[in-house]
Amino acid sequence: MAEHWVLACHGLATLLALVSFLCGQWPIFQGTPIERLHYFLTFGAYEYFLRFIGTVFGSKGTNFILSIEHFCCDRPNPTLQVLYLAIIGGTYYFIVTSSFTYIPGYYLSEIHRYTSFLAVAVGVLLFLLTSFSDPGTVNVDNVSEYLSAYPYDNIIYAEKECSTCKIPKPARSKHCSICDRCVARFDHHCGWMNNCIGERNTRYFLAFLLWHFLLCVYGTIALGLVLAGRLKELRVIYILTVYYGIENSFRSLAPHVVQWLLGSYNTQILLMVFLAIVSLLLAGFIGYHANLCLMNTTTNETFKWQEYINWQRKLSEARASAAALKASISGMSSEAKRPASKCKAFFQRSPLEDVEVVGKRNMYDKGYFHNLCEIIFPLSTRRSFLQKKSK
Repeated sequence: MAEHWVLACHGLATLLALVSFLCGQWPIFQGTPIERLHYFLTFGAYEYFLRFIGTVFGSKGTNFILSIEHFCCDRPNPTLQVLYLAIIGGTYYFIVTSSFTYIPGYYLSEIHRYTSFLAVAVGVLLFLLTSFSDPGTVNVDNVSEYLSAYPYDNIIYAEKECSTCKIPKPARSKHCSICDRCVARFDHHCGWMNNCIGERNTRYFLAFLLWHFLLCVYGTIALGLVLAGRLKELRVIYILTVYYGIENSFRSLAPHVVQWLLGSYNTQILLMVFLAIVSLLLAGFIGYHANLCLMNTTTNETFKWQEYINWQRKLSEARASAAALKASISGMSSEAKRPASKCKAFFQRSPLEDVEVVGKRNMYDKGYFHNLCEIIFPLSTRRSFLQKKSK
């Protein structure tokens, strides 16, 4: 039983690390150990590593690590693309070598040998489409069309020129420092795709996330049916109850069945756990990006709105504080008044509590249906956009 506890602890630790690394910055985890673990995994560990390298190898060692960081994070490179292909290829290879011998089985027909390959192939195709498609590069030839397609809201977007490309900067666009280009309706730069996610390829990115979520769910269920089929074919329940005298109940049989599965099919169980965890993480990403698309906003705009609201709050608090100070000074210069009771002063509202912050006003949100159509059929691919460009 000790092995079972070790595997369970290992799985929980892996899940905690993955959730902390990928989701630790979410507001729901603010002020929790998951947020602190996220900081350690993303920044703290690297800082300690740099200090260790600097102490042991000096400035040359630190500069060497920083040059690797520049190559991996500050310029386009295929490292994560190769890693993705290795993960999906290696996972499918282990599934084929460990489980295809049991297909066809009691619950699965032989067709799953081919549908699984087709599902993986479609996933790789969507990966290639997202990686190598144009995200919506803004250049001299199409900048005027993008300027008319996305008007300025004069809140988070105002008329200005891109200091790098030296062209007018359309609303909702951003100059990607990694790709060194302006991208229309910029969402984020995806290292896994080695490409920006923008106006023209957001649809491929969403399809990639959704398909890989379904692919992981399909793999988890298929492996579960393989194991259930082996239990049925080998009559494990019958042997445990008849020959070993174990009570025919879930509570009595479960530990013995799990022990038998871990001893005989540990590879399939590890693959199931891996696919299940990845599917949960992908479900979170899909929900986040689907909500952005339905609201017709982007990851980049979410951060811009947050910065704008924080700036407004600080400005309002400063004005309220200045007004309160002015009122206090004028009160001191006037005739002495009877001091208020401490109880009344305690329950008196602070002027800062009356600060009002103007909420988010997204002028690009035109309803779920229109927003979804804008993702599936980008503005730059429509006839009206192309006619403007030809004129």
